[in-house]
Amino acid sequence: MSRFRALAAAVLLALGGLSVLSAPSAAAATSFSDDFDGPAGAAADGSKWNYETGDNNGNNHERQWYTAGAANAALDGQGHLVITAKRENSGHNCWYGACQYTSARLNTAGKFSQAYGHVETRMKLPRGQGMWPAFWMLGGGNWPADGEIDVMENIGREPNTVHGTIHGPGYSGANGIGAAYNGPNFSDDFHTYAVDWSPNKIVWSVDGNAYQTRTPADLNGNRWVYDHPFYLILNLAVGGDWPGDPDGGTQFPQQLVVDYVHVSTSASAPSGRIVGIGGKCVDVPWANPANFTQLQITDCNGNAAQNWTIGNDGTIRALGKCMDVNGAGTADGTAVQMYDCNNTAAQQWVVTAAHDIVNPHADKCLDAAGVSSANGTKLLLWTCTGNVNQKWNVNQ
Repeated sequence: MSRFRALAAAVLLALGGLSVLSAPSAAAATSFSDDFDGPAGAAADGSKWNYETGDNNGNNHERQWYTAGAANAALDGQGHLVITAKRENSGHNCWYGACQYTSARLNTAGKFSQAYGHVETRMKLPRGQGMWPAFWMLGGGNWPADGEIDVMENIGREPNTVHGTIHGPGYSGANGIGAAYNGPNFSDDFHTYAVDWSPNKIVWSVDGNAYQTRTPADLNGNRWVYDHPFYLILNLAVGGDWPGDPDGGTQFPQQLVVDYVHVSTSASAPSGRIVGIGGKCVDVPWANPANFTQLQITDCNGNAAQNWTIGNDGTIRALGKCMDVNGAGTADGTAVQMYDCNNTAAQQWVVTAAHDIVNPHADKCLDAAGVSSANGTKLLLWTCTGNVNQKWNVNQ
């Protein structure tokens, strides 16, 4: 959908003959759910959704003005969110002059984001030339470097076709990588649209029928950026470069009717050792998970103090606590420690394809102090240098 845009992260397989601890099984759990229950005319749940307003900065030459509240996106009292595109004067100016259409666009930025899992919606699409409904995800505000996953897009002149696409650095906009699914007229009834997203793989499906799989091998050497949390977006655009503008045959109002949006975690989370300089393991000293216990490297020994789970929420966990930057600090030399999991930026980590473990808040790397591989060497936050003391193999 419209191209704006997060961070980077890829959980890596073990390298070079390292033995790998088996990951403990974990049942998939619901992480986000909205069934749009509520009284007719009410706005979407503000604890889950933000309403975007404006003309999308003229991106894609869309012609709508997005409105706030229930004006163009409201519950119908029957368990649906109805996004309505209208031909009307919004009282605002768009890129082309006085705006001729209104619609709505909602997102979960700052309220919900997730890496990996099953993302699904059930919707009935609008119809007619110039309609552009979409359910999609963005990895942040730096598009296309942060990535975009289009779970479902449709353009009104193709009522029997929906599209699933990824956009990233070197393959964005018209060069996005995706596929089409041909089926019934998707504006006649409700259908489910989903992706199953795991490290290094995304699978698209319609009504449970998988029709496309993408992996890093599909990117022609470009970077795979689908390795960190993305947030959700629902919208109905009017006009634009791809669908073209409405014509005399397009009837208004048009509605995108959303039955639900459900997200669940992956069935299991990567878990095992984190091995660094000298083949030493990231370790909780004396297996003591007390708050402020500073992490170290030491000989790998297979105990629970060296078994780390890479969470779907961006955390790295062991012994029931989270890897944490002391005081959410950003200075070189800030201690990396254990602390109660608290959903703060101090506990967000990105495992990159270059084998760095980065705290995005500080934009700094997990570092073994003094470029030392001695047992008991403390772990710090430090400016990323590419040195061997900042390279880690995260074992699944």
